[in-house]
Amino acid sequence: MGKRVVIRADASQVIGSGHVMRCLTLAERLRRRGEDVTFVSRELPGNLIAHVEAQGFEVLHLPQHEADAALTGYAAWLTVPQATDAEETLAALRGRRVDLLVVDSYALDAAWERRFRPHAGRIFVIDDLSNRVHDCDVLLDQNFYQDGAHRYDSLVPTDCQLLLGPQHALLREEFFAARRELRERDGSLRRVFVFYGGSDRTRETEKAVRALRAVPELHLMADIVVGSSNAHIAEVRALCDGHANLHLHVQAQNMAAIMASADLALGAGGTTTWERCYLGLPALVTAIAENQFAVAADCGAAGLIRYLGTWTDVTEARLIEELRACARPEVLRELQRRCQLDVQADGDDSETFEEVLFT
Repeated sequence: MGKRVVIRADASQVIGSGHVMRCLTLAERLRRRGEDVTFVSRELPGNLIAHVEAQGFEVLHLPQHEADAALTGYAAWLTVPQATDAEETLAALRGRRVDLLVVDSYALDAAWERRFRPHAGRIFVIDDLSNRVHDCDVLLDQNFYQDGAHRYDSLVPTDCQLLLGPQHALLREEFFAARRELRERDGSLRRVFVFYGGSDRTRETEKAVRALRAVPELHLMADIVVGSSNAHIAEVRALCDGHANLHLHVQAQNMAAIMASADLALGAGGTTTWERCYLGLPALVTAIAENQFAVAADCGAAGLIRYLGTWTDVTEARLIEELRACARPEVLRELQRRCQLDVQADGDDSETFEEVLFT
Protein backbone atom coordinates (compact mmCIF):
# COMPACT_ATOMS: atom_id res chain seq x y z
CA MET A 1 0.00 0.00 0.00
CA GLY A 2 1.27 3.47 -0.88
CA LYS A 3 2.12 6.32 1.45
CA ARG A 4 -0.69 8.60 2.58
CA VAL A 5 -0.06 12.12 1.26
CA VAL A 6 -2.16 15.15 2.18
CA ILE A 7 -1.81 18.41 0.24
CA ARG A 8 -3.04 21.67 1.79
CA ALA A 9 -3.45 24.24 -1.00
CA ASP A 10 -6.07 26.76 -2.11
CA ALA A 11 -7.09 28.56 -5.28
CA SER A 12 -9.35 31.60 -5.56
CA GLN A 13 -9.90 34.74 -7.57
CA VAL A 14 -7.51 36.46 -5.14
CA ILE A 15 -4.92 33.68 -4.75
CA GLY A 16 -4.97 32.55 -8.37
CA SER A 17 -4.59 28.98 -9.57
CA GLY A 18 -0.81 28.46 -9.42
CA HIS A 19 -0.53 26.87 -5.97
CA VAL A 20 -3.15 24.21 -6.66
CA MET A 21 -1.96 23.55 -10.19
CA ARG A 22 1.65 22.90 -9.19
CA CYS A 23 0.43 20.70 -6.33
CA LEU A 24 -1.71 18.83 -8.82
CA THR A 25 1.44 18.16 -10.84
CA LEU A 26 3.11 16.77 -7.72
CA ALA A 27 0.01 14.72 -6.92
CA GLU A 28 0.01 13.14 -10.38
CA ARG A 29 3.65 12.13 -10.00
CA LEU A 30 3.05 10.65 -6.57
CA ARG A 31 -0.03 8.76 -7.75
CA ARG A 32 1.99 7.18 -10.56
CA ARG A 33 4.27 5.82 -7.81
CA GLY A 34 1.27 4.28 -6.07
CA GLU A 35 0.89 6.86 -3.28
CA ASP A 36 -2.54 7.76 -1.85
CA VAL A 37 -3.02 11.52 -2.34
CA THR A 38 -5.74 13.70 -0.79
CA PHE A 39 -6.18 17.46 -1.11
CA VAL A 40 -7.51 19.79 1.57
CA SER A 41 -8.89 23.02 0.07
CA ARG A 42 -11.11 25.83 1.21
CA GLU A 43 -14.31 26.67 -0.66
CA LEU A 44 -13.21 30.15 -1.72
CA PRO A 45 -14.68 32.05 -4.70
CA GLY A 46 -12.87 30.81 -7.80
CA ASN A 47 -11.59 27.61 -6.17
CA LEU A 48 -10.43 24.65 -8.26
CA ILE A 49 -11.92 21.90 -6.10
CA ALA A 50 -14.09 20.53 -8.90
CA HIS A 51 -11.09 20.53 -11.27
CA VAL A 52 -8.95 18.58 -8.78
CA GLU A 53 -11.76 16.09 -8.17
CA ALA A 54 -12.18 15.68 -11.93
CA GLN A 55 -8.56 14.48 -12.04
CA GLY A 56 -9.56 11.65 -9.71
CA PHE A 57 -8.26 13.02 -6.38
CA GLU A 58 -10.20 13.16 -3.14
CA VAL A 59 -10.65 16.70 -1.84
CA LEU A 60 -11.60 17.43 1.76
CA HIS A 61 -13.54 20.70 1.74
CA LEU A 62 -12.94 23.45 4.28
CA PRO A 63 -15.88 25.85 4.62
CA GLN A 64 -15.95 29.37 3.28
CA HIS A 65 -16.09 32.00 6.03
CA GLU A 66 -16.81 35.67 5.96
CA ALA A 67 -13.39 37.32 5.71
CA ASP A 68 -11.80 38.23 9.04
CA ALA A 69 -11.12 41.97 8.84
CA ALA A 70 -8.22 41.62 11.28
CA LEU A 71 -6.25 39.59 8.73
CA THR A 72 -4.06 41.52 6.31
CA GLY A 73 -1.69 40.71 3.47
CA TYR A 74 -1.26 37.05 2.61
CA ALA A 75 -2.85 36.05 5.94
CA ALA A 76 -6.18 37.26 4.55
CA TRP A 77 -6.08 34.54 1.90
CA LEU A 78 -7.36 31.96 4.40
CA THR A 79 -10.25 34.23 5.54
CA VAL A 80 -9.60 32.73 9.01
CA PRO A 81 -6.63 32.78 11.44
CA GLN A 82 -3.99 30.07 10.98
CA ALA A 83 -5.06 28.37 14.21
CA THR A 84 -8.63 28.04 12.93
CA ASP A 85 -7.42 26.71 9.59
CA ALA A 86 -5.26 24.12 11.37
CA GLU A 87 -8.13 22.90 13.54
CA GLU A 88 -10.51 22.70 10.58
CA THR A 89 -7.91 20.77 8.60
CA LEU A 90 -7.40 18.31 11.44
CA ALA A 91 -11.15 17.89 11.77
CA ALA A 92 -11.46 17.18 8.04
CA LEU A 93 -8.74 14.53 8.31
CA ARG A 94 -10.68 12.78 11.10
CA GLY A 95 -7.64 11.31 12.75
CA ARG A 96 -6.04 9.93 9.60
CA ARG A 97 -2.33 9.34 9.94
CA VAL A 98 -0.39 11.31 7.31
CA ASP A 99 2.95 10.06 5.99
CA LEU A 100 3.67 13.27 4.06
CA LEU A 101 1.98 16.63 4.54
CA VAL A 102 2.48 19.07 1.66
CA VAL A 103 1.85 22.75 2.45
CA ASP A 104 1.62 25.33 -0.34
CA SER A 105 0.23 28.64 0.94
CA TYR A 106 1.78 32.04 1.57
CA ALA A 107 -0.66 32.38 4.49
CA LEU A 108 0.79 29.45 6.48
CA ASP A 109 4.03 29.25 8.44
CA ALA A 110 5.72 27.42 11.30
CA ALA A 111 2.83 28.09 13.71
CA TRP A 112 0.48 26.06 11.48
CA GLU A 113 3.07 23.43 10.63
CA ARG A 114 3.96 22.73 14.29
CA ARG A 115 0.33 21.88 14.96
CA PHE A 116 0.73 18.94 12.59
CA ARG A 117 3.99 17.53 13.92
CA PRO A 118 2.17 14.83 15.99
CA HIS A 119 0.05 13.89 12.97
CA ALA A 120 2.49 13.86 10.02
CA GLY A 121 5.54 11.74 9.37
CA ARG A 122 7.19 14.46 7.28
CA ILE A 123 6.27 18.00 6.27
CA PHE A 124 7.09 19.34 2.81
CA VAL A 125 6.68 23.09 2.20
CA ILE A 126 6.49 24.73 -1.22
CA ASP A 127 7.35 28.42 -1.01
CA ASP A 128 8.51 31.34 -3.15
CA LEU A 129 8.79 34.21 -0.69
CA SER A 130 11.42 33.36 1.97
CA ASN A 131 9.64 35.83 4.26
CA ARG A 132 8.64 33.65 7.23
CA VAL A 133 9.83 30.77 9.41
CA HIS A 134 8.88 27.19 8.53
CA ASP A 135 8.96 23.98 10.57
CA CYS A 136 9.45 21.45 7.79
CA ASP A 137 11.63 18.55 6.69
CA VAL A 138 11.88 19.53 3.02
CA LEU A 139 11.36 22.92 1.36
CA LEU A 140 11.04 23.57 -2.36
CA ASP A 141 11.51 27.01 -3.94
CA GLN A 142 11.71 26.38 -7.67
CA ASN A 143 12.44 29.98 -8.64
CA PHE A 144 15.59 31.54 -10.07
CA TYR A 145 17.25 34.17 -7.86
CA GLN A 146 20.70 35.69 -8.05
CA ASP A 147 21.12 35.03 -4.30
CA GLY A 148 19.06 31.86 -4.22
CA ALA A 149 21.43 29.71 -2.17
CA HIS A 150 20.95 31.70 1.04
CA ARG A 151 17.33 32.82 0.84
CA TYR A 152 16.18 30.46 3.58
CA ASP A 153 19.08 30.83 5.98
CA SER A 154 17.63 30.91 9.53
CA LEU A 155 14.07 30.33 8.23
CA VAL A 156 14.05 26.52 8.35
CA PRO A 157 15.45 23.87 10.73
CA THR A 158 19.13 23.12 10.28
CA ASP A 159 18.36 19.59 9.08
CA CYS A 160 15.75 20.71 6.52
CA GLN A 161 16.52 19.53 2.98
CA LEU A 162 16.38 22.49 0.58
CA LEU A 163 15.41 22.05 -3.08
CA LEU A 164 16.24 25.44 -4.58
CA GLY A 165 16.11 26.59 -8.16
CA PRO A 166 14.28 25.73 -11.38
CA GLN A 167 16.11 22.44 -11.77
CA HIS A 168 13.54 21.23 -9.23
CA ALA A 169 10.54 22.78 -11.00
CA LEU A 170 7.31 20.79 -10.84
CA LEU A 171 6.50 20.23 -14.49
CA ARG A 172 3.77 17.97 -15.80
CA GLU A 173 4.68 14.93 -17.86
CA GLU A 174 3.27 16.59 -20.98
CA PHE A 175 6.18 19.06 -20.91
CA PHE A 176 8.80 16.31 -20.90
CA ALA A 177 7.02 14.65 -23.83
CA ALA A 178 6.76 17.97 -25.70
CA ARG A 179 10.45 18.71 -25.24
CA ARG A 180 11.44 15.34 -26.67
CA GLU A 181 9.65 16.28 -29.90
CA LEU A 182 10.38 20.02 -29.83
CA ARG A 183 10.86 21.71 -33.20
CA GLU A 184 13.77 24.06 -33.79
CA ARG A 185 12.66 27.70 -33.77
CA ASP A 186 14.24 29.81 -36.51
CA GLY A 187 13.55 33.38 -35.40
CA SER A 188 10.34 33.73 -37.39
CA LEU A 189 7.39 35.19 -35.49
CA ARG A 190 4.23 33.41 -36.62
CA ARG A 191 2.39 32.26 -33.49
CA VAL A 192 2.03 33.85 -30.03
CA PHE A 193 1.03 32.20 -26.76
CA VAL A 194 -0.83 34.42 -24.26
CA PHE A 195 -1.32 33.37 -20.63
CA TYR A 196 -1.34 35.56 -17.54
CA GLY A 197 -2.34 32.96 -14.96
CA GLY A 198 -5.62 31.32 -14.13
CA SER A 199 -7.45 34.33 -12.70
CA ASP A 200 -5.56 37.33 -14.17
CA ARG A 201 -6.95 39.84 -11.70
CA THR A 202 -5.15 42.77 -13.35
CA ARG A 203 -6.68 41.98 -16.76
CA GLU A 204 -3.41 41.68 -18.68
CA THR A 205 -4.99 39.23 -21.15
CA GLU A 206 -7.26 41.96 -22.49
CA LYS A 207 -4.29 44.29 -22.97
CA ALA A 208 -2.47 41.58 -24.87
CA VAL A 209 -5.41 40.75 -27.14
CA ARG A 210 -5.93 44.41 -27.98
CA ALA A 211 -2.21 44.69 -28.81
CA LEU A 212 -2.40 41.65 -31.09
CA ARG A 213 -5.41 43.13 -32.86
CA ALA A 214 -3.41 46.34 -33.42
CA VAL A 215 -0.64 44.69 -35.47
CA PRO A 216 -2.45 43.06 -38.43
CA GLU A 217 0.59 43.73 -40.61
CA LEU A 218 2.49 41.02 -38.66
CA HIS A 219 -0.04 38.32 -39.69
CA LEU A 220 0.18 36.62 -36.29
CA MET A 221 -1.79 33.63 -35.06
CA ALA A 222 -2.36 33.61 -31.30
CA ASP A 223 -3.51 31.15 -28.64
CA ILE A 224 -5.07 33.00 -25.71
CA VAL A 225 -5.42 30.88 -22.57
CA VAL A 226 -7.48 31.81 -19.52
CA GLY A 227 -8.43 29.83 -16.45
CA SER A 228 -11.98 29.00 -15.44
CA SER A 229 -11.53 31.29 -12.42
CA ASN A 230 -10.96 34.34 -14.64
CA ALA A 231 -13.79 36.76 -13.86
CA HIS A 232 -13.48 38.45 -17.28
CA ILE A 233 -13.77 35.51 -19.68
CA ALA A 234 -16.73 37.16 -21.42
CA GLU A 235 -14.71 40.32 -22.11
CA VAL A 236 -11.77 38.31 -23.46
CA ARG A 237 -14.08 36.24 -25.63
CA ALA A 238 -15.69 39.39 -27.04
CA LEU A 239 -12.25 40.74 -28.00
CA CYS A 240 -11.40 37.47 -29.80
CA ASP A 241 -14.74 37.02 -31.58
CA GLY A 242 -14.61 37.80 -35.27
CA HIS A 243 -10.83 37.47 -35.47
CA ALA A 244 -9.90 34.16 -37.08
CA ASN A 245 -6.30 34.47 -35.94
CA LEU A 246 -7.20 34.68 -32.22
CA HIS A 247 -7.98 31.33 -30.60
CA LEU A 248 -9.37 31.39 -27.04
CA HIS A 249 -8.82 28.39 -24.73
CA VAL A 250 -10.57 28.19 -21.32
CA GLN A 251 -8.83 25.92 -18.77
CA ALA A 252 -6.71 24.36 -21.51
CA GLN A 253 -5.69 20.75 -21.01
CA ASN A 254 -2.85 20.78 -23.58
CA MET A 255 -0.66 23.66 -22.42
CA ALA A 256 2.61 22.03 -23.42
CA ALA A 257 1.45 21.48 -27.00
CA ILE A 258 0.17 25.06 -27.24
CA MET A 259 3.48 26.43 -25.93
CA ALA A 260 5.54 24.19 -28.19
CA SER A 261 3.73 25.50 -31.26
CA ALA A 262 4.42 29.15 -30.34
CA ASP A 263 7.36 31.37 -31.26
CA LEU A 264 6.81 33.96 -28.50
CA ALA A 265 4.82 34.21 -25.27
CA LEU A 266 3.11 37.13 -23.59
CA GLY A 267 2.61 36.27 -19.95
CA ALA A 268 3.17 36.63 -16.25
CA GLY A 269 5.83 35.35 -13.88
CA GLY A 270 5.16 32.32 -11.71
CA THR A 271 5.28 28.61 -12.50
CA THR A 272 4.67 29.16 -16.21
CA THR A 273 8.13 30.77 -16.39
CA TRP A 274 9.81 27.38 -16.00
CA GLU A 275 7.43 25.69 -18.40
CA ARG A 276 8.28 28.27 -21.06
CA CYS A 277 12.02 28.07 -20.40
CA TYR A 278 11.98 24.28 -20.49
CA LEU A 279 10.42 24.43 -23.96
CA GLY A 280 12.76 27.22 -25.08
CA LEU A 281 9.89 29.67 -25.56
CA PRO A 282 10.95 33.33 -25.19
CA ALA A 283 8.54 35.52 -23.25
CA LEU A 284 7.59 39.15 -22.75
CA VAL A 285 6.74 39.10 -19.06
CA THR A 286 4.61 41.32 -16.85
CA ALA A 287 4.78 40.82 -13.08
CA ILE A 288 1.15 40.63 -11.96
CA ALA A 289 1.68 40.10 -8.23
CA GLU A 290 4.15 41.29 -5.62
CA ASN A 291 5.67 37.83 -5.19
CA GLN A 292 6.73 37.93 -8.86
CA PHE A 293 8.69 41.19 -8.69
CA ALA A 294 12.08 39.90 -7.53
CA VAL A 295 12.14 36.67 -9.51
CA ALA A 296 11.00 38.41 -12.72
CA ALA A 297 13.68 41.08 -12.29
CA ASP A 298 16.38 38.45 -11.67
CA CYS A 299 15.23 36.34 -14.63
CA GLY A 300 15.22 39.45 -16.78
CA ALA A 301 18.75 40.36 -15.70
CA ALA A 302 19.89 36.83 -16.58
CA GLY A 303 18.23 37.03 -20.00
CA LEU A 304 15.80 34.19 -19.34
CA ILE A 305 12.85 36.47 -20.09
CA ARG A 306 12.24 39.95 -21.48
CA TYR A 307 10.92 41.63 -18.34
CA LEU A 308 8.62 44.56 -19.12
CA GLY A 309 7.77 45.58 -15.55
CA THR A 310 4.72 45.40 -13.33
CA TRP A 311 1.10 45.48 -14.41
CA THR A 312 0.93 49.20 -13.67
CA ASP A 313 3.88 49.85 -16.02
CA VAL A 314 2.94 47.71 -19.01
CA THR A 315 0.51 49.30 -21.44
CA GLU A 316 -1.11 48.11 -24.63
CA ALA A 317 1.17 50.52 -26.52
CA ARG A 318 4.25 48.93 -24.91
CA LEU A 319 3.11 45.46 -25.97
CA ILE A 320 2.57 46.66 -29.53
CA GLU A 321 6.09 48.09 -29.58
CA GLU A 322 7.56 44.83 -28.25
CA LEU A 323 5.64 42.67 -30.73
CA ARG A 324 6.92 44.74 -33.63
CA ALA A 325 10.47 44.50 -32.31
CA CYS A 326 10.21 40.71 -31.95
CA ALA A 327 9.04 40.44 -35.55
CA ARG A 328 12.68 41.13 -36.49
CA PRO A 329 14.34 37.69 -36.76
CA GLU A 330 17.63 38.82 -35.22
CA VAL A 331 15.79 40.08 -32.11
CA LEU A 332 13.68 36.95 -31.67
CA ARG A 333 16.60 34.60 -32.29
CA GLU A 334 18.55 36.28 -29.50
CA LEU A 335 15.61 35.93 -27.11
CA GLN A 336 15.24 32.27 -28.11
CA ARG A 337 18.94 31.65 -27.55
CA ARG A 338 18.98 33.13 -24.05
CA CYS A 339 15.69 31.87 -22.64
CA GLN A 340 16.52 28.17 -22.49
CA LEU A 341 17.11 26.75 -19.05
CA ASP A 342 17.59 23.19 -17.86
CA VAL A 343 14.49 22.51 -15.78
CA GLN A 344 14.60 18.78 -16.16
CA ALA A 345 16.35 17.11 -13.23
CA ASP A 346 13.25 15.98 -11.36
CA GLY A 347 11.20 15.17 -14.41
CA ASP A 348 13.83 13.01 -16.06
CA ASP A 349 14.83 11.34 -12.79
CA SER A 350 11.76 11.72 -10.61
CA GLU A 351 12.78 8.89 -8.28
CA THR A 352 15.41 11.16 -6.74
CA PHE A 353 12.80 13.81 -5.93
CA GLU A 354 10.37 11.41 -4.28
CA GLU A 355 13.14 9.73 -2.33
CA VAL A 356 13.91 13.11 -0.76
CA LEU A 357 10.26 13.49 0.26
CA PHE A 358 9.92 10.09 1.91
CA THR A 359 13.41 9.47 3.33
